Amino acid sequence: MRMIVASAAAAVLLISGCSGSISRATPPASTPAPSPTSSSPASASSPHALEAEYEKVIQEVLPSIVQINTKVGLGSGIVYDSAGHIVTNAHVVGEAAEMEVTLATGGTARPARLVASFPAGDLAVIKVSDPNGLAPARFGDSAKLRVGQIVLAMGNPLGLSGSVTNGIVSALGRTVSEPQGGGSPGATIANAIQTSAAINPGNSGGALVDLSGQVIGIPTLAATDPQLGGGAAPGIGFAIPSNTATDIAAQIIKDGKVTNSRRAALGIVGRTVIGPEGSPVGVGVVSVSRGGGAAQAGIAAGDVIVSVNGTDTPTMSALSEILAAQKPGGQAKVEVVKPDGSTGTVTVTLGELDS
Repeated sequence: MRMIVASAAAAVLLISGCSGSISRATPPASTPAPSPTSSSPASASSPHALEAEYEKVIQEVLPSIVQINTKVGLGSGIVYDSAGHIVTNAHVVGEAAEMEVTLATGGTARPARLVASFPAGDLAVIKVSDPNGLAPARFGDSAKLRVGQIVLAMGNPLGLSGSVTNGIVSALGRTVSEPQGGGSPGATIANAIQTSAAINPGNSGGALVDLSGQVIGIPTLAATDPQLGGGAAPGIGFAIPSNTATDIAAQIIKDGKVTNSRRAALGIVGRTVIGPEGSPVGVGVVSVSRGGGAAQAGIAAGDVIVSVNGTDTPTMSALSEILAAQKPGGQAKVEVVKPDGSTGTVTVTLGELDS
């Protein structure tokens, strides 16, 4: 679980990374109409009936949750298939190529190896050497989620194996950026699920589950509040949608890497530029990809990108969040400041974010 800084202002969630840069989470998307296949607590006619639903879901899903231990820390994972593949967060495995996996239900630790990691989306797949007895989880359709739906977060917070917390889906369609550094890839997560279920260190890579026992998200981020001295902001956590997780996992298992990130990119390497007053003012272009969209549009090293499609980009996180809402092959209006101080706007045909 990565910590992000959040505060409420004009009903917009503000998120900043460890570097001190500030970016905005997108407003929640419109809530989809309820699906007939979605679970609903309305059928629970009494507290005892709802309690029984909780118990049933936990008994079904908890055997599919594992604890992942590397030399530098621990996190959670979800059994993906009977071959021993486990999906988790990229920041859980970090730079480790080998790790140990323990079932939430106990037993001897099993050696595992990294199959591939996708840091840009904070996802990874590992594989245990002995898949005997593993129980693959059932993954649901995160596109059918609705705000207010009851969910359970399962994982290993603070190393407490097999812990479960409950809450609701608080919002849908958020775009959030992780702080970079300390093992965090600084990923930008599009269409993130906001939940009130408690997410603590060690929950990362675990499961956000609906009352039908389907995994609908992977808990990844928790917010912190500067007004609380950097302490956790109660009831604000974020999960990667299950549809994104299964798409990336399937590519890694099939091809050993991500072959289609489905994420747009300008084709640059950039860094946040700090202005004379100490505030971020744009994204400095360090280099451009040969033949990429930025290069073809005339953007060059030394330029500073200050907006995309009319939205300011004071930081790399802000730029990443805007691009996360775009599609490869689409076009974007990019405003740049040249080294001589002149400004201009160019049209860039967006490429695909590399794995």
